[in-house]
Amino acid sequence: MTRHELRERIFQTIFQFPFYEGDVPEMEIVADEKISEKDRQYIDAKVAAIKENLAEIDKKLDKHSNKWKIRRLGKSELAILRLAIYEIDYDDDIPEKVAINEAVELAKSYCDDNSAGFINGVLSGIIKE
Repeated sequence: MTRHELRERIFQTIFQFPFYEGDVPEMEIVADEKISEKDRQYIDAKVAAIKENLAEIDKKLDKHSNKWKIRRLGKSELAILRLAIYEIDYDDDIPEKVAINEAVELAKSYCDDNSAGFINGVLSGIIKE
């Protein structure tokens, strides 16, 4: 899988966080999907790390979300922002600009037209901090 595809699978998995109580959801694999064990381990590790740091990620998100409370954000926007904040703050392998660009691209695919700009603004504020 490409890095973008891996990131998309991580997004799809953490999108489910609000629907589960405490447990990290299992990554769903479509029957005909080919995913290597290495890619599965990478996705599982990133999802677990995001879950482990969720309180700090949400605190930072709440501070920079232009007075939007987390509970008012769309679930897709919330998952994208959580993933990007994790990448910016905790993943040294991913440059900040790449994290922001990928978040904007996910927003263009999974959210409404205004979300990409909102996500870009929130993340830009975080890296300027």
